[in-house]
Amino acid sequence: MLSKISRAMAAGLAAMFTMFASSGAMAAWELNLPVGVTPISRDVYDLHMLILWICVIIGVVVFGAMFVSIVLHRKAAGHKPAQFHHSTFAEILWTIVPFVILVAFAIPATKTLINMEDTSEAEITIKVTGYQWLWKYEYIEDGVSFYSSLAPSSRTAIYGDPWAVENYLLEVDNSLVLPVGKKVRFLLTADDVIHAWWVPALGMKKDAIPGFVNELWALIEEPGIYRGQCAELCGKDHGFMPIVVDARSEADYKQWVAAYQAGEKTQLAATTPTPQ
Repeated sequence: MLSKISRAMAAGLAAMFTMFASSGAMAAWELNLPVGVTPISRDVYDLHMLILWICVIIGVVVFGAMFVSIVLHRKAAGHKPAQFHHSTFAEILWTIVPFVILVAFAIPATKTLINMEDTSEAEITIKVTGYQWLWKYEYIEDGVSFYSSLAPSSRTAIYGDPWAVENYLLEVDNSLVLPVGKKVRFLLTADDVIHAWWVPALGMKKDAIPGFVNELWALIEEPGIYRGQCAELCGKDHGFMPIVVDARSEADYKQWVAAYQAGEKTQLAATTPTPQ
């Protein structure tokens, strides 16, 4: 009877797994950090993998020694416990070894953290202001400024069929256009409550705080579309503040800036809602 129940349960779980996998949901089921497209994102990924494998090795050694001791030195096999209260050598060893491991972690981590905060020698500066519930981008050197809010397609699908909309809740009306190969400095602030500007492929996230300016930088190495979201609970429409970065070649970026400055994108101001 139990074997029949077990077989039925196994068959049911297999069917559920097959249905889940065939539905396409498995395609985005990633168990590791994304590598990203910036030097910082790669440094973060490499640091993560280094510490992960060190922790795996420590876990294997510690639990391996524990299981060997439990199995081979059990009372049932005739072993008797050692009669001692402490070992000075062991106490010194288990104090020094973790200290050395933490120092080994701290050196590359500190180097990465310092590099994350180094916004010097940036070639482009962009001010990012968070509102309830959209973003404003200001290109300081080029005089370009516009709002970026949830795309109408996603806004309409909220009360319709979300599956019919590509990049549902992750599409905007006006993307942030950036050149590849250029160090971009972001100045982050907010006009009302705390928001957070986060694009996973860029490898960094910072809060946008009213009355305060945070900084981060990115040097995108590959053209493409990179999506993110507000990562700080900021109100009822927090989930409707996507970020889309459109990374282009330097020539395409200059052409986009020239077109905007020539007035070809003046419709942006007319079609973007005013922050509430």
